[in-house]
Amino acid sequence: MGLLRTILINTVAEGARVRVSPSERVPVIAVTGFLGAGKTSLLNHLLRAPGARIGVVVNDFGALNVDAALVSGQIDEAAGISGGCLCCLPDAGGLDDALEKLSHPRLRLDAIVVEASGAADPPALARLIRFSGVERVRPGGVVEVIDAVEHFRTVDAWPEPPLRYAAATLVVIGKVDLLPPGERATTLSRITQRVHARNPHVEVVVAEAGRIDPALVFDVAQRDEPPDELPLAALMRDEPHGGHEHARAATVVLDAPVAPGALLDLLETPPRGCYRLKGRVRIRGPRGERGYLVNVVGRMIHVTPLPDPPPTGELVAIGLRLDAVAADRALRTVAAAPADRPDAAGLRRLDRYRRLSA
Repeated sequence: MGLLRTILINTVAEGARVRVSPSERVPVIAVTGFLGAGKTSLLNHLLRAPGARIGVVVNDFGALNVDAALVSGQIDEAAGISGGCLCCLPDAGGLDDALEKLSHPRLRLDAIVVEASGAADPPALARLIRFSGVERVRPGGVVEVIDAVEHFRTVDAWPEPPLRYAAATLVVIGKVDLLPPGERATTLSRITQRVHARNPHVEVVVAEAGRIDPALVFDVAQRDEPPDELPLAALMRDEPHGGHEHARAATVVLDAPVAPGALLDLLETPPRGCYRLKGRVRIRGPRGERGYLVNVVGRMIHVTPLPDPPPTGELVAIGLRLDAVAADRALRTVAAAPADRPDAAGLRRLDRYRRLSA
């Protein structure tokens, strides 16, 4: 009997706090990888990163594999699941129950992270999240964690690259420090080539002890301590966060409506090195202005209507190897595109992505 556990974690930053509106869907990020690949190290690092209120779903085979000191007192619920591996179950009821609970507006979560068991199939898990019956969530990407030492003896041991690479929007290579120094460069190059042979566009990041920039995974808030801080938030702030490569970002503030055609051109062809692209926009339609929340993770585009157009919108591009100058130019091109009248063709393209995201 496996256990699906939902955990509520509150992390706190040192400046202005961003909060998900109850009307917005909460992104669900799957963290996958073979047994012992380092998923829990990555998850613990993300949970220690200040600035977001994160819900966690841990799918394992019995023992809770998140550091006891980190989650002490924060376990919200444990539900029994037959089989132990979410993507092998006949239905997604257990996962949907957890997502339904964690996505409730009263929890005000910024993201939900699903840590899959080591036996999970990433494409199957991605489908479970994509076609979840929970209305308040949306896919937020699949993070595949690779053990650089054991990878070619466990996961990638056949002539064709594993299909699991195809589901990933971010690949994190860990345990590189355990490789013999003379083999590191060759092993990293070989893993990266195999990943890109199956998924040419996926971002590949090398991490030490699971340390990656959380901006690659979810939106982190900036600086403010809310009155509902959980007891271990101070402990998290004391944890050192260095040792990983930081993402670059480019931002544009949108004081006016944007042309949907120009917006879709950007979403479909992000700036060079852009892994994530997000923002709120106003679009002029035949019956007035509309508001949309847009998210790009890897090659995945998600468009959600907002209940009201934002008075001021924004677009943000993020990536480890982001060409900041080109990104700034691309974002400003969208901001400057004429939008004084409805763009019928652009609205049809936008509506197509809205329907695909529903």
